[in-house]
Amino acid sequence: MKDDKFENYIFDLGKLIKEKALEAKRIKESSSNDDKYNIGYLMAFHEVIDIMKQQAVAFKIKQKDVGLDDMDPDSELL
Repeated sequence: MKDDKFENYIFDLGKLIKEKALEAKRIKESSSNDDKYNIGYLMAFHEVIDIMKQQAVAFKIKQKDVGLDDMDPDSELL
């Protein structure tokens, strides 16, 4: 039972971060090209998602289990 709590937490966290990242991309795309804040905000999400995916691989956790199997930060957030 205890493991379910952590698995659910990580899965939800991955999904929420992905949603926020896609929202940050929409905001960046609708702002001026030189809006450094929105560019930085989006890049922070790219970095977090990239690290989460790398760590999942390192710990032999399926990316599906962290809610990021359908996200490629390099193609979707850059």
